[in-house]
Amino acid sequence: MDRDQALRLVYDAIDVVNHQLPASRRLAKSLDTVIVGPYGSLDSLGLINFVITLEERVTDALTVPVELLDSTALIEEESPFRTVDTLTCFLETLDGPTAEDAEDAEVQP
Repeated sequence: MDRDQALRLVYDAIDVVNHQLPASRRLAKSLDTVIVGPYGSLDSLGLINFVITLEERVTDALTVPVELLDSTALIEEESPFRTVDTLTCFLETLDGPTAEDAEDAEVQP
């Protein structure tokens, strides 16, 4: 996934979550915006909504199911969810199905 697409997906998820938040807790659409950590403005429910929304957007873009969280993704010091920028960089590493994947799918019943 290229950077522009990744950033657009993160910003789309921010737009969705911001509609559910009071003005004082809305996320800014900026690379420096903190998502997870001491200066993040999302509570646990807001974070879950953000992640689910982003997973849906990324799954649609890549046409394969994507799970962005694992048991340590939010608590690691180098969590990809620290800021909009780190999350965008993480999404850039994700790829959709390859031609080989398509061939494998055709072979299997």
